[in-house]
Amino acid sequence: MASSQAILLLQKQLKGTHKSILLTVLFLIALISKFCFFFDSDLCKHPVDGFSAGLVDEKNIFEWNVTIIGPPDTLYEGGFFNAIMSFPQNYPNSPPTVRFTSDMWHPNVYSDGRVCISILHPPGDDPSGYELASERWTPVHTVESIMLSIISMLSGPNDESPANVEAAKEWREKRDEFKKKVSRCVRKSQEML
Repeated sequence: MASSQAILLLQKQLKGTHKSILLTVLFLIALISKFCFFFDSDLCKHPVDGFSAGLVDEKNIFEWNVTIIGPPDTLYEGGFFNAIMSFPQNYPNSPPTVRFTSDMWHPNVYSDGRVCISILHPPGDDPSGYELASERWTPVHTVESIMLSIISMLSGPNDESPANVEAAKEWREKRDEFKKKVSRCVRKSQEML
């Protein structure tokens, strides 16, 4: 039974009871519905190579720890990069945010660790005109598609629209310096295991 049908049925059954009990029950149904949406996916049934994900705290389904394994044959190979994926209350209508907690030197990662990729940008037209609306967030994206996009980002930075201008400039003009900084990030991530 769809969660909206269950809510309507419950409202009819509890019509004469105290309003706060009804609201509590409705909140729990909504929370369970979101929980099922998050976990009733192929990701749980068929894990994907390259990352792992799990709840930060069992009481909060909206915040996940993720670990991204540096993709083979890239500068990030051998690294284990930790991040926090935070889901808004209205997920999947709005995108989650992803912020690396491990050191990360990359043109598409802000200095505070926030990941900047098109599919994590809110739906609609891009006010700066860099992205098509079709490249931005849609509710069909999953944790898996987000993580695979981040792994792809590590494999090939987009220096045309950087979040970290200094890293993008170094990527283009001083590749050896860029490689050294990434190597330090990889080593540090390995030491944190």
